[in-house]
Amino acid sequence: MSGASETVDGWIAIGELAKRSGLAASALRYYEEQGLIKSSRNAAGRRQFRRSDLRRVAFVRAAQALGLSLDAIREALASLPGGRTPNQADWEQLSRAWQPLLDQRIAQMQRLRDTLSACIGCGCLSLSKCALYNPGDAAASRGSGARYLLGDRSADVLADIARGAQTQTAPGE
Repeated sequence: MSGASETVDGWIAIGELAKRSGLAASALRYYEEQGLIKSSRNAAGRRQFRRSDLRRVAFVRAAQALGLSLDAIREALASLPGGRTPNQADWEQLSRAWQPLLDQRIAQMQRLRDTLSACIGCGCLSLSKCALYNPGDAAASRGSGARYLLGDRSADVLADIARGAQTQTAPGE
């Protein structure tokens, strides 16, 4: 493909990269600020990117679709020799390294699916059930976030409450 926004030396203008990648130019500038892609300036001072950045942007978007953070993606790209654009072998190696994280996210999504209509404590979406499964917001003692979605069980939280009540009423205190 050849046009006014493409130069003979393998560089393309930001507008062409935006059009081809399906991202807004502002998103590409953000990716650049984040160190995910790198531009150069042409004689007129306009931002231009290597054609290979199309693959690099596709890699970033695929990794984001997997739920990876920009920090994790930047780290992966930085691990490539000479900062090159990832090839198929790179993607296979990186995706293998990300499998435990993806497996953990899949398990979290399955727990969410399976408990969506129940209390996920707390962020409990049901005030009537909250008193049963998370009295006094006891799940908060296990950390921040939706504790039951993260794998805590209401039975364990209730057992903690019971142990706390026994300790407070122990003889000799």
